[in-house]
Amino acid sequence: MNDVNPDYVVVGDTRNYSFECLQRAVRYINNGAKLIGTNPDLTSPSEHGIIPATGALVAPIELSTSRKAYFVGKPNPLMMRHALKVLGCTREETAIIGDRMDTDVIAGVESEIETVLVLSGVSSMDDLANFPYAPHHVLNGVRDIPPKSPQS
Repeated sequence: MNDVNPDYVVVGDTRNYSFECLQRAVRYINNGAKLIGTNPDLTSPSEHGIIPATGALVAPIELSTSRKAYFVGKPNPLMMRHALKVLGCTREETAIIGDRMDTDVIAGVESEIETVLVLSGVSSMDDLANFPYAPHHVLNGVRDIPPKSPQS
């Protein structure tokens, strides 16, 4: 890590977030560094329940610096296009599967990729009414994904 005049401050999910890290991030950004977040998720499921995720860790830095983070992970369509290119797939033969309406499903919608919401994580069936878009498919969990057909 570059602690002397860095070009970027990158924030991702961590259990090592501290007030000292927050202070350094604010100082670097006020001195010209750009703020990058790995994803905008505010919460994340864990074995102990919902915990703060990257979006929640980035928020105090944004508020303290009056600068918005650029999120490189989903739902950024650039990430989706890059993934398709690396995998050698087209949008038409791809689906994005996730447990969040606000990142996973919107990533697919904005990238024109088929979407599958699994109800085994953050979003619930009741949450669907809160969004102006909808997944193509809703499953209870990933175990409900049908096996690949022989013709595929």
